[in-house]
Amino acid sequence: MKFAADFHIHSKYSRATSKDMDLETICQWAKWKGLKVVGTGDFTHPLWFSELKKKLKSDGSGLFDFRGIKFILTTEVCNIFQHKEKLRKVHTMLVAPSFEAAGKINKELGRFADLMSDGRPVFSLHAKKSAEIALSASVDCAVVPCHIWTPHFSLFGSASGFDRIEDCFGEYSRNIFAVETGLSSDPAMNWRVSALDRLALISNSDAHSPSKLGREANIFDTELSFKGIMSAIKARDPKKFLYTVEFYPEEGKYYNDGHRGCKVCLSPKETKKKRKKCPQCGKPLTLGVLSRVEELSDRQDGFAADDRIPFKNLVPLIEIIAEAFDKGTDSASVRNEYIKAIMSGGSEFDILIDKPYQELSAFLPQIVVEGIKRVREGKISISPGYDGEYGEIKIFSENDRTERLKQAMLF
Repeated sequence: MKFAADFHIHSKYSRATSKDMDLETICQWAKWKGLKVVGTGDFTHPLWFSELKKKLKSDGSGLFDFRGIKFILTTEVCNIFQHKEKLRKVHTMLVAPSFEAAGKINKELGRFADLMSDGRPVFSLHAKKSAEIALSASVDCAVVPCHIWTPHFSLFGSASGFDRIEDCFGEYSRNIFAVETGLSSDPAMNWRVSALDRLALISNSDAHSPSKLGREANIFDTELSFKGIMSAIKARDPKKFLYTVEFYPEEGKYYNDGHRGCKVCLSPKETKKKRKKCPQCGKPLTLGVLSRVEELSDRQDGFAADDRIPFKNLVPLIEIIAEAFDKGTDSASVRNEYIKAIMSGGSEFDILIDKPYQELSAFLPQIVVEGIKRVREGKISISPGYDGEYGEIKIFSENDRTERLKQAMLF
């Protein structure tokens, strides 16, 4: 069975997360996006865990049903700890095959922090202790380092990470079979690091609001079950793990180096010339994902193994609509046009990936169809993100302005 999955999201109980991240709204947006499997996120939070147990119905496969969407039990934990005289901050996703296993994890983690304080709990434990707790709860639990390249709170982050997975997770590294690439990197960047060859590269939204669901995702053609999904990821079989859906990494908010306060954005080469100092204030720059990939890579840009899992770079549909009509993504008119498109087109993934242009033209304004075409062909320009600022995508040039205004008037 072919389906899309987004494992890493957050609930309304996480900090800086929309109050709309409840099961009902997550379910509705998952259908609009074209997701069949969604991570629960935050199963460590007692109130969310209780709600999940009450509302989700086991289908007997390790997945849980709610209104036609399958949920898989996931949570993200934050470990902040000292290692070799340096403060480390690492985010890790834990995946559980049952409420029993998740309950065991919660019970053990609850000894080290107040789980009610945040949907993504913070521990002063070494990251490998979180891995030990999860793997002790069930041999079927999965441990996945999150957004592994971002400067803060990640496995390889320039500000607090490690150079090798073994330095972070020690003896439990052999149990880790996947890592999450994050919004600011795509698989091609990760292929340059041979140490990652044994690991599957998965992509998830890390959504803090419903509309962000599926902005990155994983496409499978395998048995719709916990075992089927985990086996497809472990095997890295392109017949079962078909491809990942990716941001253009330049759009991610930590792609380049820089200083947000000084509005300074630099490429790795420019950073070296500046000796990693901000040319405006003289303070150390925040070194982004591209710099860390360059630092740890042992292959040239463009390397690709024959057995790799493919990927597709996409721009969210609501962003395409917003730029087509020169409006903000939060405007009511853009949201209405988005919902109208979904009602006619089936789902966002159907529209962005699968439907031919002639079919899209039957229910979308031509300027939006042209935007989708340019995104599919990679004919866009991007001002890269840096130091917490998202990159800015431009699908239409100034030469398109007249046509855009005509369409906007109709819109």
